[in-house]
Amino acid sequence: MHNPIVAASLQKQLGSFLRKKRGNLSYPEFARKVGLSSSSLHRIEMGEQNVTLKSLEHLLKRMKCKISDVFSDREG
Repeated sequence: MHNPIVAASLQKQLGSFLRKKRGNLSYPEFARKVGLSSSSLHRIEMGEQNVTLKSLEHLLKRMKCKISDVFSDREG
């Protein structure tokens, strides 16, 4: 069963993580680094675009991160 509250929380955590990792890089610079278009990166950061598990795996690999780096028991 799909829980929209959980999904929104996970989207928020992913968006926050990506913004933090992007730091002072522009959308185009960071998008190239992680293999996304600038518009997709922006929508993901804003929680406006769903991410498949395959896409998430690709992002994590490009950033050399673990899933536990993104999703934790605590917010932020």
